[in-house]
Amino acid sequence: MSRLQARVGTLRQLEILLAVHDMGTVTAAAAALHLTQPTVSMQLHKLAEAMGIPLYEQHGRKLRFTDAGLAAVASARRVMEEFEHLDMTLADLRGLKAGTLRLSVVTTAKYFVPHLLGPFCTLYPGVDVAFHVGNRGQVIERLEQGLDDFYVFSHVPVGPPLEASAFLDNPLVAIAAENHPLARRQPLTLADIAREPFLMRESGSGTRHAIEQYLGQQGQALNVKMTVESNEAIRHSVMAGLGISILSAHTLNLGGWVGLVPLKVVGLPIVTQWYLVRPSKKRLSVVARAFQQFMENEGRAVLADFVEDADRFVATPNPGVQ
Repeated sequence: MSRLQARVGTLRQLEILLAVHDMGTVTAAAAALHLTQPTVSMQLHKLAEAMGIPLYEQHGRKLRFTDAGLAAVASARRVMEEFEHLDMTLADLRGLKAGTLRLSVVTTAKYFVPHLLGPFCTLYPGVDVAFHVGNRGQVIERLEQGLDDFYVFSHVPVGPPLEASAFLDNPLVAIAAENHPLARRQPLTLADIAREPFLMRESGSGTRHAIEQYLGQQGQALNVKMTVESNEAIRHSVMAGLGISILSAHTLNLGGWVGLVPLKVVGLPIVTQWYLVRPSKKRLSVVARAFQQFMENEGRAVLADFVEDADRFVATPNPGVQ
């Protein structure tokens, strides 16, 4: 055993280290691992002793990891990933597809991605799925940490080398409450909606980026009354008469149109794309490769079966954001 091997601790200690880092507290990590808090604290202490350097500092109930601790977390993640890869490879050699597919998506994608996962899991019943939904910033953070196999964005992040494959149109449509005056004045112009109180997604949102880019190209500026961090909250705010908005048609088709109407606006919808994204340098597991192949083949047909045609929202077709 090398000196380094003697100092890196046991696999269980590395698993505990990752849980504490990802959960943020010893209490949450203990609950997730079905261990007692003293056990988790003791194992962390032993791991720090074995490495000969503090791994974290206590700040109230929160832990702040040191540079050494973050380096240990990154290495522990790679070690655990290697064991997971081995499990999947052995299952593949036995003629099975088994393991975990890790997928992280921005909030709007939560409406249709489960419709892809259903047929995929039926095709590969031995596969488990770790499905994370977050806002754009949270998903980018997971991407930067390499926590998942794939990520779904409507606007591909700028940063480390990525592979991005467009797999679905994402039409952004204008909506209003069903009793809104604009609902009776169609077709409308962009200037018509620019004058109305507007409900916008938060800064950094892919939807907001597409709206601002396209309206800017058309020389229009929106009258933003509220910034809202979820599609559901925007839908209900529009229903309550607080303003109008532009959202993904998938949010509306699958989330519900009750109390809302589409506004037919010359130049809308703004047609963007959904992308399946992964880090170029990260090795694909057996399960991740199977999902990639599924998306290239069966996935497109699955999406066509349940995504409604956006033509009913169009007043004058828009070629999309360039």
